[in-house]
Amino acid sequence: MALFSLVASHTDLDLDTVAQLSNGTGEVASVIPESSVSGAVVLATCNRVEIYAEAPDDRSVEQARAELLEAVTRGSGLAPATVESSFKVLTGDSAVRHLFEVGSGLKSAVVGEREIAGQVRRALGTAQETGTATGTLVKLFESATRTAKDVGTRTALGSAGRSIVSVALDLTADLHAGVSDAETRAFWEQANILVIGTGSYAGTTLAQLADRGAAHVGVHSASGRAEAFVADRGGWAMALGGEKIHGAIAEADVLIGCSGGDRRLEAETLRRLREGVESRLTVLDLALSHDFDPAIADLPGVDLITLESVKMAAPEGQQESLVEASRLVDGAVAGYVQERKSRSANEAIVALRKHTQQVLESEMERVRGKHGCTAAAEEVEFALRRMVRQMLHEPTIRAKEMAAEGRLEEYEHALSVLFGLEVSAPVAPAGLESCPADVAPDATVGAVKPAAGTLEPAAEAARIA
Repeated sequence: MALFSLVASHTDLDLDTVAQLSNGTGEVASVIPESSVSGAVVLATCNRVEIYAEAPDDRSVEQARAELLEAVTRGSGLAPATVESSFKVLTGDSAVRHLFEVGSGLKSAVVGEREIAGQVRRALGTAQETGTATGTLVKLFESATRTAKDVGTRTALGSAGRSIVSVALDLTADLHAGVSDAETRAFWEQANILVIGTGSYAGTTLAQLADRGAAHVGVHSASGRAEAFVADRGGWAMALGGEKIHGAIAEADVLIGCSGGDRRLEAETLRRLREGVESRLTVLDLALSHDFDPAIADLPGVDLITLESVKMAAPEGQQESLVEASRLVDGAVAGYVQERKSRSANEAIVALRKHTQQVLESEMERVRGKHGCTAAAEEVEFALRRMVRQMLHEPTIRAKEMAAEGRLEEYEHALSVLFGLEVSAPVAPAGLESCPADVAPDATVGAVKPAAGTLEPAAEAARIA
């Protein structure tokens, strides 16, 4: 199998293009059954769209890439050339490293932000629900999540608590409050705040507002989920629906959009709703596809903070913390790659094991045909099994060592030359017919040995190591 990723992010694209690409990823799952793509996980956040995918082999990667880009083009409505130029392609270990860095917040607009780790975890969950996550992709994303946790707990990046939401709220306080902590706290305690949306960003926003002492917070959802959303988070905020939303917009000091839906508040509508209101309004548009008309920024008494604003205002990460985080990521990537290479040897090990079992079975059929299922036949079988295990021990060790060194192709070539074996996808080796006895004494080693049976490839490879 060949791992690769398609990466489009805020470092190379404007966020409007990222949003359109994100809309196109809805077609990815539908293309997998009839394409060269074995599986895929889509990671779409407010400033990046990434597709981690698996193809049957290295020769299939280019075809799989083209099919995924065609699906995104179809779903996004963008020109094929635009989609093609928007995504960078990373393969193998480069794709692994990138995901580990992304999940740890090292590639975020706000370096070290912790929200991305949850988004990586949810991306895998969605792929598992839709049936597009392969075993390799599950292992990759789970490893990335563990790495992100290590970075968060073992470096100052985690304790800093920075995120897109926190930077946006800091900018809001700077516009309304003085420089002292007391003035900032007083602003949040007195401000009328309306949050639009009930997704993960809205949940993070509500939690951070609570930490800052906000007391007058309303939540609105066009889908009608606000009441349950508020109840699940302690019930301290107010769920707003229907015509109440108009009054809340008119009275708001802070308006926060996190929904990313098809609806957006136009500048003229906001002007009309706030006609005669003199208090200053700060609008935070944290949705990738914009909850607010950008022309809102031109209205008198209104300040608009967008994701682009947050990106420009994001503080630099402390150099020492970044170095330590990078060191942790380096170690995690090296460990993952080493383990993956070792696992890749299983197919070759199982192929050799299956070959020797077939030879053993052939010989045992002749023995049973001549002597029947007798004690003598059992002794011959146990002796042959013992000999096979001893003969396979060193080749098994060498397979794992050569896989770790990146020389597995040499090992597989040797199997082909010496035994005529072609290593393919792992299959469970067939069990051997044996005499009715489940166990019998092994006179040589003084232990009880179970009769051979059918094992999964990974278990079989581990058993003979």
